Amino acid sequence: MKRDDIKAFLDRKVDEYDQPSFISADPVSIPHRFTKKQDIELAGFFAAIFAWGNRTTIIRKSIELMDLMGGAPHDFVLHHSQNDLKRLLGFRHRTFNATDLFYCLSFFNDHYNHFETLEDAFLRGGSFSGIEASLDHFHRSFFSLPDAPERTRKHVAAPFRASTCKRLNMYLRWMVRDDGRGVDFGLWKRIPQRDLVCPLDLHVARVARKLGLIRRQQTDWITALELTEQLRTFDPDDPVKYDFALFSLGI
Repeated sequence: MKRDDIKAFLDRKVDEYDQPSFISADPVSIPHRFTKKQDIELAGFFAAIFAWGNRTTIIRKSIELMDLMGGAPHDFVLHHSQNDLKRLLGFRHRTFNATDLFYCLSFFNDHYNHFETLEDAFLRGGSFSGIEASLDHFHRSFFSLPDAPERTRKHVAAPFRASTCKRLNMYLRWMVRDDGRGVDFGLWKRIPQRDLVCPLDLHVARVARKLGLIRRQQTDWITALELTEQLRTFDPDDPVKYDFALFSLGI
């Protein structure tokens, strides 16, 4: 397949899947339940962190958590009581349990008492210096509280740990990308969408290798960068729009 043919094929798939009809069956439907910026940020974070395994289960568990937080995650993060926390004790999604959840709530409480938006957690000193630096900074900021459990670190990836950072890159796509089609939110303006990195998991990697978009055999952060550089040759201003195509082909 020639590169022009690959681009045309992927562009058709983007047009097919980057539509409001895509939302209901995808974890992005969780932040779409809200209109307040901070609620969208928090609902999106949990839906993205939970996004491994069966999509129906991911959506169901995300809705369960939002309901446990009274349908107002930002207000819950800032104003919950000890009694409010008790009803979260039994929450679990795969290996994510109440210990992880309580630490997330502690971090978000601390963050939103200092900043208006979660975007600041990805920006060292409020400025953008690349997605790799943003993800590394987020990881270090997220685990900066003194009671950070070691077990929770596996749920929040970082490039310095060689992860593809699939779920956080997907979250950044939701928050940053703005093409007016209604799937992604475009809430965050200080992180350029042209600099986003394509979410990469084993399914997307398999499709990308078949299309000749990546040659590296490992599936890690460097491979995610390799794929994104290839996608940037198709659309330098919006390379991660091809996530819609590669993901749909992968499933």
